[in-house]
Amino acid sequence: MNNTIKITLFLIIFISVIALGIFAISRIEVDDFKKASVIFLLDASASNQKNLSAQKMSLRRLCSMLDPEDHVKIIRVSEDAYIIYEGSAQSGSEIRKVMDKFTQYNSNEYGTAYGDALKKAFNYSIVMSKQGYIPSVVVIGDLENEGATQKQINWTSLPSQIKNVKKQNPDFAMMFLYADPLKLDMIKEKLLPVLGENKLTIGNEVTTNKSLRRFLQSIGR
Repeated sequence: MNNTIKITLFLIIFISVIALGIFAISRIEVDDFKKASVIFLLDASASNQKNLSAQKMSLRRLCSMLDPEDHVKIIRVSEDAYIIYEGSAQSGSEIRKVMDKFTQYNSNEYGTAYGDALKKAFNYSIVMSKQGYIPSVVVIGDLENEGATQKQINWTSLPSQIKNVKKQNPDFAMMFLYADPLKLDMIKEKLLPVLGENKLTIGNEVTTNKSLRRFLQSIGR
């Protein structure tokens, strides 16, 4: 066998090995990627209006950092809790318009239905998990209690509600932003044993950017 044939065979084998390696890496990346479902609770109540502009900006920023395949729901929290947006995380213009429309101060509304909103978010998380998404809930607001107590958060039963979601998907994550430091301390005390350090993110307005990055890590981004 002359040198030309040997060199040709070597090149063929070398290129084949490289091609198989690239294919294997690409397959691993595709198999490892999991779509995320992020459900936002956005406080549009009277007590939270002063910080709402910055909070909406943080929400839009987080959406822009998600992947096109990721799914977003936004639940407006005030006297009642209901969805104002559902769709792609990359529809920045539509998300902004919807939030501007549905988060205006309404003097006829009084209340913070965080409890009702979380129940809806947990149910949505279970549904999205069954559809192959990594579910998560992001609570943006001051967590102040206003209005009907039956619509507010029951901090005693909240850990068990989260455990139920985690049974469906152990990768379930949560983030709380912009609440009072005392509220954030209570969240850490109540929910850290349930979610663990890697799946619970809390932050105030000073640490928002750091919290967003940490949350992205918690959902595999």
